[in-house]
Amino acid sequence: MMSLWTIVALVAVTGVTGRPNVTDSPDTGDMLTHPNSVPEYAEEETEILGQDQIEDVVAEDVMATGELNPNHYPAQRAAKVVQHYLNTRYGSPYRLFGLHRVHSGHAEDVADSGRKYQLEITAKERISNTTEKCSAEVLFPRGERQGSAQVQASCDELLKVNIAAQEEDLYQRYKNSQNLVSAQYLPDSHGRIEPEMKPFWHLGIVASSFVMLNESTENTLYNMAQVANITQLATENDQLKFDSHVLLHDMVSQEIIHWKLLFTWSPAEGVKMLQMEQLPHCHECDKPQNTE
Repeated sequence: MMSLWTIVALVAVTGVTGRPNVTDSPDTGDMLTHPNSVPEYAEEETEILGQDQIEDVVAEDVMATGELNPNHYPAQRAAKVVQHYLNTRYGSPYRLFGLHRVHSGHAEDVADSGRKYQLEITAKERISNTTEKCSAEVLFPRGERQGSAQVQASCDELLKVNIAAQEEDLYQRYKNSQNLVSAQYLPDSHGRIEPEMKPFWHLGIVASSFVMLNESTENTLYNMAQVANITQLATENDQLKFDSHVLLHDMVSQEIIHWKLLFTWSPAEGVKMLQMEQLPHCHECDKPQNTE
């Protein structure tokens, strides 16, 4: 049985976006000692907080206005929302976005609308390992307009890597397949993923970004932990259709949160979310079976 802490360890190994085939080792030598500081490359290795630090983080979030320390949680959380936004707009089995670095951030209250963050970040397309410096704006609504964060960002250089042939090959291979693909525990308890399953792991990450974009607030910081299972369903309207159970890690509460997702993908339409359902908390569900 895999414990909750094993899953947490997997997050640290695979990074926030869970890239299975590349492991970076960020330089943490000049990390700040402030209790709210995180490593500069936040998606590669995110600090595990104690309860007293969590309370400090929430308190700082509430008070964070003006220029922000790019290594502290208010700026990092807003920047992570940009990552999820890019994945929902442009992600695919062969294109994944991560947060490489936050260069600067500024927060301001906007009347009764909420809090707006202006950010300068470097985003990374993780499969091609390309980066681009981008400007982004994130508004966390409040009051009667409270809902999911509103994001504006453009990172056009990261879209220039041509993945059309890879996408079309995968699509044609599984569009009319008599053997619908099904996989569990991506990655497994040792952090391994079979090469032919990596595109479906990537699809699980992109689909999870829809949840994390929708659920993110100024007081959350979500990582993708594991695709517990993903099952291909019968093709509908030329879209590959998938049912998936994913595990997300909220770094603030230290909870592993389970979601059931129903989504489609095709090269022409990208990933389209049909249904998102948070599953009831189950202590045993935090311990996926060892796949060996």
